[in-house]
Amino acid sequence: MATFVVAHGAWSAGWGWTKMHPLMAARGHRLVTPTYTGVGERNHLAHPDINLDTHIADVCGVLEFEDLSKVILLGHSYGGMVATGVADRARDRIAKLVYLDAFAPKSGESAFDLLPPAVRDQRKRNGEWRMPPGPMPPDTPAADRAWAEPKRVPQPIKTFEQKLTLKSEPPQSRFYIYCRRCSVDDRFCRFYDRAKSEGWKTYEIDSSHNPHITCPDALMDMLDEIARS
Repeated sequence: MATFVVAHGAWSAGWGWTKMHPLMAARGHRLVTPTYTGVGERNHLAHPDINLDTHIADVCGVLEFEDLSKVILLGHSYGGMVATGVADRARDRIAKLVYLDAFAPKSGESAFDLLPPAVRDQRKRNGEWRMPPGPMPPDTPAADRAWAEPKRVPQPIKTFEQKLTLKSEPPQSRFYIYCRRCSVDDRFCRFYDRAKSEGWKTYEIDSSHNPHITCPDALMDMLDEIARS
């Protein structure tokens, strides 16, 4: 019925959406989960010059070469930066734009601009060209943690430093799914509040930051509703 394309979060990759593939198929949807250059199975391609534009180009390339159209583009966490750029550059291919506990940037903002200063400064302090993974939420089940943590790899820091440049605000219908078991600094609440104030369709899910891992069935219900709206 619908084609979903995921712009995944930092340090993750397409593998993070493994649980969602059978759920999508059972509802008649297709799920496409590209992996950015320099992480996941493309970790061997990592180098210091990979930036946000690289990751936007990764997803745009999949849309073009797979000839995908009328796509529901979903950005999770850092992937909100990527999805916003893709929605701007591949406007004719994107029908709906979904933010899942994600940054919803405006033109001229970087991921580091949108992090709490203390978090940003701590993550930049090591001086390396790749930033190590942040912690998984403490309520992540042990089996999921054992599966996911070994696959999470450092990500080139320029992907967080580069500012996003947009032609204009994304023209697509926008949706925001907020994970209400927030982290200590609750960094995504501001984007949820913005979404409500601007009239986007909004949802809350009783989950910490990775519902595609910890409560995929509940997330699937919301995404199916979005696809049918």
